Amino acid sequence: PRYRPDWASLDARPLPAWFEQAKVGVFVHWGVFSVPAWGSEWFWWHWRGEHRPDYQSFVQRRYPPGTAYADFAPRFTAHDFQPREWARLFQRAGARYVVLTTKHHEGFTNWGSPVSWNWNSLDTGPHRDLVGELGQALRESNIRYGLYHSLLEWFNPLYLADKESGFKTQNFVLKKTMPELYDLVLTYKPDLIWSDGDWEAPESYWNSTSFLAWLYNDSPVKDTVVVNDRWCNNCSCRHGGYYNCADKYQPGTLPAHKWEMCSSIDKLSWGYRSNMHISELMDETSIIKELVQTVSFGGNYLLNVGPTKEGVIVPIFQERLLALGRWLDTNGEAIYESKPWRVQMENSTGTIWYTSKGPVVYAIFLIWPLDNVLELSSPTPSPATQVTMLGFAGTLKWQRSPGKGLLVTLPLVPSPLPPQSGWTVKLEGVK
Repeated sequence: PRYRPDWASLDARPLPAWFEQAKVGVFVHWGVFSVPAWGSEWFWWHWRGEHRPDYQSFVQRRYPPGTAYADFAPRFTAHDFQPREWARLFQRAGARYVVLTTKHHEGFTNWGSPVSWNWNSLDTGPHRDLVGELGQALRESNIRYGLYHSLLEWFNPLYLADKESGFKTQNFVLKKTMPELYDLVLTYKPDLIWSDGDWEAPESYWNSTSFLAWLYNDSPVKDTVVVNDRWCNNCSCRHGGYYNCADKYQPGTLPAHKWEMCSSIDKLSWGYRSNMHISELMDETSIIKELVQTVSFGGNYLLNVGPTKEGVIVPIFQERLLALGRWLDTNGEAIYESKPWRVQMENSTGTIWYTSKGPVVYAIFLIWPLDNVLELSSPTPSPATQVTMLGFAGTLKWQRSPGKGLLVTLPLVPSPLPPQSGWTVKLEGVK
């Protein structure tokens, strides 16, 4: 059956299975905002839209008088961008998909968009097709490729005119947004479209439903492509493919609809900041905790890094991604292709989380119990129950606990505790 350009029809499309199984992705925010590398990727808006004094004095201190945002573009060089190195890093991080900003709200496109004359990565800056190069490297590494795309552009005259008309005219959508979306799909055949910049205007302005109907019916990726929920000013958490709802969204209970949590290693920004402090970055423990909590509640986890203007993912970001990958090397069995269990967490502690695969239940615990005995009250054991621990050989002893559930004797670990951020007990033969 063909999908109609209305939400009732589009929302009924089943989500392609790969996304539900993937669980872990890496988000990459990269653009002209990586040149000032200060404040956040919203630099232009804070400076020229809101006229914030801290941004104005930053530009005065660092750049010649009369500097415009467009003057940053030639400095966006990507000199050190090696897409295969990025792909290898993301693979080692355990990412099954990667989402790149093809165009943020600044309107600069990381490919040679035919409707973004002189404000794209082929005409200026790197003089390279960043979207295409990364896509090729990811495909060689068997990683799914997602394209982030902002519907709006803060300072595009066509957009500002449409906005002035109360969004009764659609010149910007017809001449800019839609040609770019179709171009991205036909040229790069993405596995995922991560839409954003939707919040100011209704669906009738954006033409989202007709684009999605084409995407699902006739595009070269109609059977595999996944989209999020940011397609109009009241779509979030209601319409589209899977739900983002809000940045860094944490539902707290098991949602009925597939969702994704996007988070950033730099807690204050998505784009690279040259002045970030170590205290402003997520550590391995908080990354693992977010991942486990997200997957237990049925979500995917999309962790962001912001490369430098030269195309370097700085060592501290690499270190965090590699730590995540090492953890997944041991515990990935409880994450990839898993499903939420009937209970998501143990007694609202927030330190023991459950996932499942068929009859197998995984209990992921984030704090090692002092007496080496893990108490699990949710699973009901049977005489056939077998308990093992991912990354350890052999079975673990267990007994029924006096209340309900079971007590698992963990392997003796050398003191002090090995520096790890969570362990997984695999339970077979429990209900």
